[in-house]
Amino acid sequence: MKLRSPLFAPGDSARKMEKALAGPADAVILDLEDSVAAPSKPLARQMTADVVRASTRVGRIVRINPPGTEWYLADLAAIVPAHPDAIMLPKCSSAADLLALDHHLEVLEVAAGIAPGSIGVLPIATETTASVLSLPTMLIGARRLVGVCFGAEDLSADLGISPRLPDLTYPAPVSAARAQLLIAAAAAGVMAIDTPFPDPRNPAGLTAEAGTAALDGFGGKLCIHPDQVEIVNAAFSPSAELLDWARRVVAGFVANPNSGVFSMDGKMIDRPHLRLAERLIAIAD
Repeated sequence: MKLRSPLFAPGDSARKMEKALAGPADAVILDLEDSVAAPSKPLARQMTADVVRASTRVGRIVRINPPGTEWYLADLAAIVPAHPDAIMLPKCSSAADLLALDHHLEVLEVAAGIAPGSIGVLPIATETTASVLSLPTMLIGARRLVGVCFGAEDLSADLGISPRLPDLTYPAPVSAARAQLLIAAAAAGVMAIDTPFPDPRNPAGLTAEAGTAALDGFGGKLCIHPDQVEIVNAAFSPSAELLDWARRVVAGFVANPNSGVFSMDGKMIDRPHLRLAERLIAIAD
Protein backbone atom coordinates (compact mmCIF):
# COMPACT_ATOMS: atom_id res chain seq x y z
CA MET A 1 0.00 0.00 0.00
CA LYS A 2 1.47 3.33 -1.08
CA LEU A 3 1.20 6.19 1.38
CA ARG A 4 2.59 9.23 -0.41
CA SER A 5 -0.70 11.13 -0.26
CA PRO A 6 -3.26 9.80 2.25
CA LEU A 7 -6.34 12.00 1.81
CA PHE A 8 -8.86 12.60 4.60
CA ALA A 9 -12.58 12.31 3.87
CA PRO A 10 -15.33 12.80 6.49
CA GLY A 11 -17.02 9.59 7.55
CA ASP A 12 -20.46 11.18 7.64
CA SER A 13 -20.52 12.02 3.91
CA ALA A 14 -20.84 9.05 1.54
CA ARG A 15 -20.42 11.39 -1.43
CA LYS A 16 -17.10 12.81 -0.22
CA MET A 17 -15.78 9.38 0.76
CA GLU A 18 -16.67 7.84 -2.60
CA LYS A 19 -15.19 10.81 -4.49
CA ALA A 20 -11.94 10.54 -2.53
CA LEU A 21 -11.72 6.78 -3.13
CA ALA A 22 -12.16 7.33 -6.86
CA GLY A 23 -9.43 9.98 -7.00
CA PRO A 24 -5.63 9.89 -7.39
CA ALA A 25 -4.66 9.77 -3.70
CA ASP A 26 -2.51 6.77 -2.81
CA ALA A 27 -4.78 6.08 0.16
CA VAL A 28 -7.96 7.53 1.63
CA ILE A 29 -8.52 8.05 5.36
CA LEU A 30 -12.23 7.78 6.10
CA ASP A 31 -12.50 9.83 9.25
CA LEU A 32 -14.64 9.06 12.29
CA GLU A 33 -12.77 11.40 14.63
CA ASP A 34 -12.29 15.16 14.18
CA SER A 35 -14.51 15.69 11.14
CA VAL A 36 -17.57 14.02 12.72
CA ALA A 37 -19.56 15.68 15.52
CA ALA A 38 -20.45 13.52 18.52
CA PRO A 39 -24.18 13.13 17.68
CA SER A 40 -23.29 11.93 14.16
CA LYS A 41 -20.70 9.32 15.12
CA PRO A 42 -23.01 6.25 15.22
CA LEU A 43 -24.36 7.02 11.74
CA ALA A 44 -20.89 7.90 10.43
CA ARG A 45 -19.37 4.58 11.51
CA GLN A 46 -22.12 2.64 9.72
CA MET A 47 -21.82 4.79 6.57
CA THR A 48 -18.07 4.33 6.61
CA ALA A 49 -18.34 0.57 6.99
CA ASP A 50 -20.72 0.45 4.01
CA VAL A 51 -18.36 2.53 1.86
CA VAL A 52 -15.39 0.33 2.77
CA ARG A 53 -17.33 -2.82 1.86
CA ALA A 54 -18.38 -1.37 -1.48
CA SER A 55 -14.87 -0.33 -2.49
CA THR A 56 -12.27 -2.70 -3.92
CA ARG A 57 -9.37 -0.27 -4.20
CA VAL A 58 -6.22 -0.58 -2.13
CA GLY A 59 -5.60 2.09 0.50
CA ARG A 60 -8.86 2.17 2.49
CA ILE A 61 -7.88 3.47 5.92
CA VAL A 62 -10.33 4.36 8.69
CA ARG A 63 -9.41 6.80 11.43
CA ILE A 64 -11.25 5.67 14.54
CA ASN A 65 -11.73 7.69 17.71
CA PRO A 66 -8.93 7.66 20.31
CA PRO A 67 -8.44 4.97 22.97
CA GLY A 68 -10.33 5.75 26.14
CA THR A 69 -13.21 7.51 24.39
CA GLU A 70 -16.73 6.12 24.41
CA TRP A 71 -16.54 5.56 20.63
CA TYR A 72 -13.27 3.63 20.30
CA LEU A 73 -14.53 0.05 20.70
CA ALA A 74 -17.79 0.71 18.87
CA ASP A 75 -15.81 2.09 15.91
CA LEU A 76 -13.68 -1.06 15.77
CA ALA A 77 -16.68 -3.38 16.10
CA ALA A 78 -18.40 -1.67 13.16
CA ILE A 79 -15.38 -1.20 10.89
CA VAL A 80 -13.32 -4.39 11.22
CA PRO A 81 -15.95 -6.69 9.60
CA ALA A 82 -15.83 -4.41 6.52
CA HIS A 83 -12.09 -5.29 6.24
CA PRO A 84 -10.32 -1.97 5.65
CA ASP A 85 -6.66 -2.04 4.70
CA ALA A 86 -5.66 -0.24 7.88
CA ILE A 87 -6.88 1.51 10.99
CA MET A 88 -5.49 4.96 11.81
CA LEU A 89 -5.07 5.35 15.56
CA PRO A 90 -5.18 8.97 16.75
CA LYS A 91 -3.74 10.14 20.08
CA CYS A 92 -1.47 7.09 20.23
CA SER A 93 0.55 7.73 23.38
CA SER A 94 2.49 4.53 24.07
CA ALA A 95 3.38 1.02 23.02
CA ALA A 96 0.52 -0.14 25.25
CA ASP A 97 -2.00 1.60 22.97
CA LEU A 98 -0.63 -0.26 19.95
CA LEU A 99 -0.60 -3.57 21.79
CA ALA A 100 -4.20 -3.12 22.94
CA LEU A 101 -5.31 -2.23 19.40
CA ASP A 102 -3.54 -5.31 18.04
CA HIS A 103 -5.44 -7.51 20.50
CA HIS A 104 -8.77 -5.84 19.74
CA LEU A 105 -8.24 -6.20 16.00
CA GLU A 106 -7.24 -9.84 16.30
CA VAL A 107 -10.39 -10.79 18.21
CA LEU A 108 -12.63 -8.90 15.79
CA GLU A 109 -10.84 -10.32 12.75
CA VAL A 110 -11.37 -13.88 13.96
CA ALA A 111 -15.02 -13.16 14.74
CA ALA A 112 -15.51 -11.76 11.24
CA GLY A 113 -13.70 -14.60 9.49
CA ILE A 114 -10.81 -12.33 8.46
CA ALA A 115 -7.22 -13.58 8.53
CA PRO A 116 -5.68 -12.41 11.82
CA GLY A 117 -3.14 -9.65 11.29
CA SER A 118 -4.42 -8.68 7.84
CA ILE A 119 -5.58 -5.19 8.90
CA GLY A 120 -2.69 -2.77 9.27
CA VAL A 121 -2.24 0.04 11.79
CA LEU A 122 -1.22 3.63 11.09
CA PRO A 123 -0.75 5.56 14.36
CA ILE A 124 -0.50 9.32 14.76
CA ALA A 125 2.30 9.32 17.30
CA THR A 126 2.99 12.95 18.22
CA GLU A 127 -0.37 14.48 19.12
CA THR A 128 0.47 14.88 22.81
CA THR A 129 3.63 15.71 24.71
CA ALA A 130 3.37 12.34 26.47
CA SER A 131 3.40 10.52 23.14
CA VAL A 132 6.54 12.38 22.05
CA LEU A 133 8.31 11.25 25.22
CA SER A 134 7.24 7.65 24.45
CA LEU A 135 8.55 7.65 20.87
CA PRO A 136 11.85 5.84 21.60
CA THR A 137 9.92 2.75 22.76
CA MET A 138 6.50 3.14 21.16
CA LEU A 139 7.13 1.57 17.76
CA ILE A 140 9.83 -1.03 18.35
CA GLY A 141 8.28 -4.49 18.09
CA ALA A 142 4.79 -3.21 17.32
CA ARG A 143 2.80 -5.46 15.01
CA ARG A 144 0.77 -4.39 11.98
CA LEU A 145 2.51 -1.05 11.43
CA VAL A 146 2.22 0.24 7.85
CA GLY A 147 3.72 3.61 8.77
CA VAL A 148 3.59 6.30 11.44
CA CYS A 149 2.25 9.85 11.20
CA PHE A 150 3.53 13.16 12.49
CA GLY A 151 0.75 15.42 13.80
CA ALA A 152 1.62 19.05 14.50
CA GLU A 153 -1.78 20.59 15.23
CA ASP A 154 -2.80 18.65 18.34
CA LEU A 155 0.76 18.68 19.70
CA SER A 156 0.93 22.46 19.43
CA ALA A 157 -2.39 22.72 21.27
CA ASP A 158 -0.96 20.54 24.05
CA LEU A 159 2.06 22.84 24.19
CA GLY A 160 -0.09 25.98 24.11
CA ILE A 161 1.61 27.39 20.99
CA SER A 162 0.87 27.88 17.32
CA PRO A 163 1.82 24.90 15.11
CA ARG A 164 3.68 27.18 12.71
CA LEU A 165 5.57 30.45 12.90
CA PRO A 166 4.66 33.36 10.58
CA ASP A 167 7.18 32.10 7.99
CA LEU A 168 5.44 28.66 8.10
CA THR A 169 8.38 26.95 9.83
CA TYR A 170 7.80 24.98 13.04
CA PRO A 171 8.41 26.28 16.59
CA ALA A 172 11.32 24.59 18.36
CA PRO A 173 9.38 21.93 20.34
CA VAL A 174 7.27 20.95 17.32
CA SER A 175 10.39 20.72 15.17
CA ALA A 176 12.07 18.57 17.84
CA ALA A 177 9.10 16.19 17.93
CA ARG A 178 9.15 15.95 14.14
CA ALA A 179 12.82 14.94 14.18
CA GLN A 180 12.22 12.38 16.93
CA LEU A 181 9.42 10.81 14.93
CA LEU A 182 11.65 10.45 11.86
CA ILE A 183 14.30 8.69 13.95
CA ALA A 184 11.75 6.43 15.67
CA ALA A 185 10.21 5.46 12.33
CA ALA A 186 13.60 4.60 10.86
CA ALA A 187 14.50 2.52 13.91
CA ALA A 188 11.23 0.60 13.54
CA GLY A 189 11.71 0.18 9.79
CA VAL A 190 8.47 1.93 8.80
CA MET A 191 7.60 4.96 6.69
CA ALA A 192 7.11 8.35 8.35
CA ILE A 193 4.23 10.46 7.02
CA ASP A 194 4.26 14.22 7.51
CA THR A 195 1.55 16.41 9.04
CA PRO A 196 -1.00 18.08 6.73
CA PHE A 197 -0.38 21.52 5.27
CA PRO A 198 -3.27 23.58 6.66
CA ASP A 199 -4.10 25.90 3.73
CA PRO A 200 -5.42 24.26 0.54
CA ARG A 201 -5.38 27.70 -1.14
CA ASN A 202 -1.58 27.97 -0.87
CA PRO A 203 -0.09 25.48 -3.37
CA ALA A 204 3.29 27.20 -3.27
CA GLY A 205 3.51 26.76 0.48
CA LEU A 206 2.51 23.11 0.20
CA THR A 207 5.07 22.51 -2.56
CA ALA A 208 7.84 23.96 -0.42
CA GLU A 209 6.83 22.12 2.75
CA ALA A 210 6.36 18.78 0.98
CA GLY A 211 9.71 19.14 -0.76
CA THR A 212 11.44 19.79 2.56
CA ALA A 213 9.65 16.83 4.13
CA ALA A 214 10.87 14.53 1.35
CA LEU A 215 14.44 15.74 1.84
CA ASP A 216 14.13 15.17 5.60
CA GLY A 217 13.15 11.54 5.06
CA PHE A 218 9.37 11.47 5.12
CA GLY A 219 7.78 9.11 2.62
CA GLY A 220 4.46 10.93 2.31
CA LYS A 221 2.28 13.75 3.59
CA LEU A 222 -1.27 13.75 4.88
CA CYS A 223 -3.71 15.68 2.67
CA ILE A 224 -6.84 17.53 3.78
CA HIS A 225 -8.10 18.58 0.34
CA PRO A 226 -8.18 16.81 -3.04
CA ASP A 227 -6.28 19.70 -4.66
CA GLN A 228 -3.25 18.85 -2.49
CA VAL A 229 -2.86 15.28 -3.77
CA GLU A 230 -1.13 15.98 -7.08
CA ILE A 231 1.44 18.29 -5.46
CA VAL A 232 2.18 15.78 -2.69
CA ASN A 233 2.46 12.83 -5.09
CA ALA A 234 5.00 14.78 -7.14
CA ALA A 235 7.04 15.75 -4.07
CA PHE A 236 7.41 12.15 -2.91
CA SER A 237 8.06 10.56 -6.29
CA PRO A 238 11.75 10.10 -7.21
CA SER A 239 12.85 12.06 -10.27
CA ALA A 240 13.95 10.26 -13.43
CA GLU A 241 17.55 11.23 -12.69
CA LEU A 242 17.43 9.89 -9.15
CA LEU A 243 15.83 6.64 -10.30
CA ASP A 244 18.52 6.21 -12.92
CA TRP A 245 21.16 6.64 -10.20
CA ALA A 246 19.37 4.11 -7.98
CA ARG A 247 19.13 1.50 -10.71
CA ARG A 248 22.80 1.91 -11.57
CA VAL A 249 23.73 1.49 -7.90
CA VAL A 250 21.76 -1.77 -7.70
CA ALA A 251 23.27 -2.95 -10.99
CA GLY A 252 26.74 -2.12 -9.68
CA PHE A 253 26.30 -4.34 -6.63
CA VAL A 254 24.87 -7.12 -8.79
CA ALA A 255 28.00 -6.91 -10.92
CA ASN A 256 30.21 -6.84 -7.79
CA PRO A 257 28.47 -9.26 -5.39
CA ASN A 258 31.52 -9.78 -3.18
CA SER A 259 32.40 -6.12 -2.84
CA GLY A 260 31.21 -3.76 -0.12
CA VAL A 261 32.11 -0.68 -2.16
CA PHE A 262 32.67 0.33 -5.77
CA SER A 263 33.19 3.51 -7.77
CA MET A 264 30.45 5.12 -9.87
CA ASP A 265 30.62 8.53 -11.54
CA GLY A 266 33.87 9.14 -9.69
CA LYS A 267 32.29 8.60 -6.27
CA MET A 268 32.49 5.74 -3.82
CA ILE A 269 29.26 3.74 -3.47
CA ASP A 270 28.77 1.51 -0.41
CA ARG A 271 26.02 -0.51 1.24
CA PRO A 272 24.11 2.46 2.73
CA HIS A 273 23.80 3.81 -0.82
CA LEU A 274 22.39 0.43 -1.86
CA ARG A 275 19.71 0.59 0.85
CA LEU A 276 18.73 4.09 -0.31
CA ALA A 277 18.66 2.98 -3.94
CA GLU A 278 16.44 0.01 -3.13
CA ARG A 279 14.06 2.25 -1.19
CA LEU A 280 13.80 4.71 -4.11
CA ILE A 281 13.08 1.91 -6.56
CA ALA A 282 10.44 0.46 -4.23
CA ILE A 283 8.73 3.87 -4.01
CA ALA A 284 8.71 4.19 -7.79
CA ASP A 285 7.34 0.68 -8.24
